Amino acid sequence: MRIRQPETVFIAMLTLAGCKAGTPSNAEKSMVSEIKHEMTIGGKDVQNPVPYTAEAAKEGGEHFRHHCQICHGLDGQATGVPFANRMAPPVADLSSKDVQDYADGQIKWIIENGIGPSGMPGWKGILNDEEMWNMVHYIRHLPPRGSLGAPEIFKEEAEEHEHAEHGEQAKPHTHKHAH
Repeated sequence: MRIRQPETVFIAMLTLAGCKAGTPSNAEKSMVSEIKHEMTIGGKDVQNPVPYTAEAAKEGGEHFRHHCQICHGLDGQATGVPFANRMAPPVADLSSKDVQDYADGQIKWIIENGIGPSGMPGWKGILNDEEMWNMVHYIRHLPPRGSLGAPEIFKEEAEEHEHAEHGEQAKPHTHKHAH
């Protein structure tokens, strides 16, 4: 079959039109969300083997604050994280319907494997399975937005910036890092 020049130009124009950068349409967002939920993220049929208890969620929250607060804030909703909305894609609000619609196994899969190239690292080999499942419980029972304030590191940064703006010397750090 021989393709004529007008048809070739038309196909090339359609291809290039589909390559332009811009804000995704609602249809594109819906399609990507469906692909993420149904095809990309593993663990859809995996149940959390750790029964929910307040203690399990508390332990999950402790691991979350240690590993995740730098991007997701203390409350999982990016409170006080100055770069959260400037990342591409933006840091996920873990209280959002989109995230909460994931099955427990999918959330654990994301914690374990990360989501490249979004910036979300995987914690496989750093956290064990029980710790990750406890984090799933914490994510399912997040505190109210803003109730825990901003992560300490961003408070310190704001103080240092304030001191620099007014020509004052910044106070030395006095906190201890918990590991």
